[in-house]
Amino acid sequence: MLRSMTAKIRLYVDHPLGEGQSLALTREQAHYLFGVMRLNVGDGVLVFNGQDGEWRTDVAIANKRNGVLVCQQQTAPQRNPPDLWLIFAPIKKARTDFIVEKAAEMGAARIMPVQTQFTNSERIRQDRLQAHAVEAAEQCGGTFVPEVTDLTKLGTLLDTWPEDRQLSFCDETEAGSATRLAGATPGPWAILIGPEGGFSEPERTRLAALPQSHVVSLGPRILRADTAVVAALTLWQMALGDWQ
Repeated sequence: MLRSMTAKIRLYVDHPLGEGQSLALTREQAHYLFGVMRLNVGDGVLVFNGQDGEWRTDVAIANKRNGVLVCQQQTAPQRNPPDLWLIFAPIKKARTDFIVEKAAEMGAARIMPVQTQFTNSERIRQDRLQAHAVEAAEQCGGTFVPEVTDLTKLGTLLDTWPEDRQLSFCDETEAGSATRLAGATPGPWAILIGPEGGFSEPERTRLAALPQSHVVSLGPRILRADTAVVAALTLWQMALGDWQ
């Protein structure tokens, strides 16, 4: 029991959590804990499920194909991020992975890849990107895992845009102008980052005309898409999110 008090490994689980609750591990989770990390019966693991906060568990059964954890006590309450969507055009595989990881770490509630006129990638592996979001939450101490949606056309998304959701439209043609989040109000928001080739003129016109749209500059230089994601999330979180 003493060893479990110093648990440092965090694991996302798809189980209800509560004192005394037993958690059956998947084969992949068991291999990681007992084959890779070399944990044994009595060792501690921190777990979360996106709803019930973080819990300290003890290993009750350990082998490389399956195992069981038992919840002992809650170590952190549930912490949900602001109601913020990150919408972005997929780029090269490693950089798209980076975008998903950083969005999860920085507090996006939903991550939404979109296909624009100049998007290079026509397909994504949604399951693989969702796994990256889980890993990011495990590593950053979060108790929430954002949903990663499948690839959607930008026009289709805008056709059903919610009336109450504001949009931070990061337009590279605005480089050098003032950021326009000053005076914006909290609530449901989204951040939109375009493809490496930028938005087309029809897309830019439609986005700028959206009543909920706030055209935003990310500084005097045009940023790479993955850098722009981090910059935009930072600006929004400091102005309207949970970094205030």
